[in-house]
Amino acid sequence: MQGRKVAAVVAAVGALAFVVLAVLLVPWDPVPGGPLHPPPASSVFTTDQIDRAEDFAGLQRIWSWSSLAVSLAVACVLGFSRLGAAFVDRVRGPWWWRAVVAVLALTLAGRVATLPFAVLLRRRVLAYGLSHQEWGAYAVDLAKGVAVEVVGTSIGIVVLVGVARRWPRAWPAVAGVLVAGLVMLGSFVYPLLVEPLFNDFESLPDGPLRTQVLALADEEGVHVDDVLVTDASRRTTTLNAYVSGYGSSRRVVVYDNLLDGGSSVDDREVLSVVAHELGHARHDDVLIGSLLGAAGALMGVGLLGLVLGRRGSGPADPRTVPRVLALVALASLLASPVQNGISRQIETRADVDALEATGDPEAFVELQRDLALTSLADPTPYAWSHFWFGSHPTTLQRIALARRFEE
Repeated sequence: MQGRKVAAVVAAVGALAFVVLAVLLVPWDPVPGGPLHPPPASSVFTTDQIDRAEDFAGLQRIWSWSSLAVSLAVACVLGFSRLGAAFVDRVRGPWWWRAVVAVLALTLAGRVATLPFAVLLRRRVLAYGLSHQEWGAYAVDLAKGVAVEVVGTSIGIVVLVGVARRWPRAWPAVAGVLVAGLVMLGSFVYPLLVEPLFNDFESLPDGPLRTQVLALADEEGVHVDDVLVTDASRRTTTLNAYVSGYGSSRRVVVYDNLLDGGSSVDDREVLSVVAHELGHARHDDVLIGSLLGAAGALMGVGLLGLVLGRRGSGPADPRTVPRVLALVALASLLASPVQNGISRQIETRADVDALEATGDPEAFVELQRDLALTSLADPTPYAWSHFWFGSHPTTLQRIALARRFEE
């Protein structure tokens, strides 16, 4: 009973911390002038462009949702039946080794079960010209992704099981703090350890564009040691840029195909992209996301303690690992609307910053149009789907924002 009380307190503290951080740090009203009214898709794209995007997105959504459903089904069957625990029982070795093997086996089981959907999704990406990457290189990237997932998950699980074995009653408090710390550490080291596994990076070459980018950063009061270009074109034909890390690991990265002379994007649009990412850097959005993730992890460990407390003393036995992973998978799905809703607000603020910094809403509109065309983004996704899974405003919402600035 004492362990469940500790878990309840940890869950409450985590929830309170999340709410306070969200209220203080998330821009809940980033758009000046009230709600946006997106223009009709036909005023931005041709009929052929709309049909092509909807045709691509329609089947992609079906395969993606099917893959998610199968992945959750596998996790739940292995986690909530005796199958997962029975497998762990057959593994010989110290407790930490059994926990790691359980993570590896369950991750591979999920990937194998969803592999047909991954192949179908990949075939359509190739058919529509969104990538020219060979299947062998794609398989290597897929294997790297699985390895990163297994390592990251294993670290968290070993910490959780080890703490529960050491502190049978107080484990939710100790594990909650440690897992929250791992979230912060992971966000810091991700650009240094993980991103180089998938891409090569080099500095933006000297020239007018680099001078303009650094001048823009200076005007925005954002300290940028360098702007990096990644070889994303080996994997995708879509255009993008991003900011990752925080503190000394923070980096602004631009896709190389965004700078390619054959791209439809001109320097004004590139500056608009960079201004958006500088907006993230200016507000320390990666740090904000990490803090919210840490608070959510603390709350999650507390809730995990409440759920597992009904069936035993906690996750001290490696046989509980499949159940823990199943609960995490379900919790991640249920938390998606909150996570993505916050993300959309933060992305909208970065759009506002980009428009204010460049003073060029026309370039912003052209950029959004080019980004949508190169990625075949559905201009009018299902409202519920965008609410649950959409991490960015829609193309038409972003164009409506730019046109408000024009007014």
